[in-house]
Amino acid sequence: MQPTCFSKYGNPQNIDLSIHDQECNLSPARSFNVKTKIEKRMADVEVRPEDGQRTEQGGVEEGEIVSVETQADRPAEAPKKHPLEHAWTFWFDNPNGKQKQVAWGSSIRAVYTFSTVEDFWCLYNNVLPPSKLGTGTDFHCFKAGIEPKWEDPKCAHGGKWTASPNRSGGGGGKGALDIFWLHTLLAMIGEQFDEGDEICGAVVSVRRQDKIAIWTKTASNEAAQVSIGKQWKDILDYSEKISYLVHEDAKRLDKAAKPRYTV
Repeated sequence: MQPTCFSKYGNPQNIDLSIHDQECNLSPARSFNVKTKIEKRMADVEVRPEDGQRTEQGGVEEGEIVSVETQADRPAEAPKKHPLEHAWTFWFDNPNGKQKQVAWGSSIRAVYTFSTVEDFWCLYNNVLPPSKLGTGTDFHCFKAGIEPKWEDPKCAHGGKWTASPNRSGGGGGKGALDIFWLHTLLAMIGEQFDEGDEICGAVVSVRRQDKIAIWTKTASNEAAQVSIGKQWKDILDYSEKISYLVHEDAKRLDKAAKPRYTV
């Protein structure tokens, strides 16, 4: 069964993101072992172990040495992985590394880059969900080659949509944070947004008031940003209004910055 975030927009890339390996462990070399099931079947021949004969169904004379090859005897093929449209990188911002005298973003470090459905699930199943991360933590997932910083050329002229799961219906809380984060990730890597090329990545911020944000490239493209905001709300089944804040405004005005768009 596919995740509920595919219920409205389908899956144009025909990627089954529900395939995942619960037992996949990440080694120090970051290798991934995806389980495969190999069906073992004997060749269509009957062998008599007592005299080494085979029935005449195979056309073999009495006393002839017979080699019986099974599928299990052949080398197993490497499991086929399902490539994503883009490669993505997880980034972690260590709250313990933040100090007033240190520039913002200096504590962000890349964790791992993945480019297939299987590798995504291997990573996702072996890291803590947002609800288990310490307060102050920021966990990012951005397209490979884009850093989650205002200064990155792909982000410099963009902005972000922000949603607060705790304010949503259904009770909110940390459980909602995990669900919102997973569905946001699946929608991004599964190319569920009509304006997906505009998306840089997403970040979950663990705070007293938790937040999830989607970063985009071109703040001036109102149609694209509004489309992304509306689709994101539908994917999350989010009933509250969400706002789009331009990075340049945030840098210049800090907390006094006002949203550019609201849906």
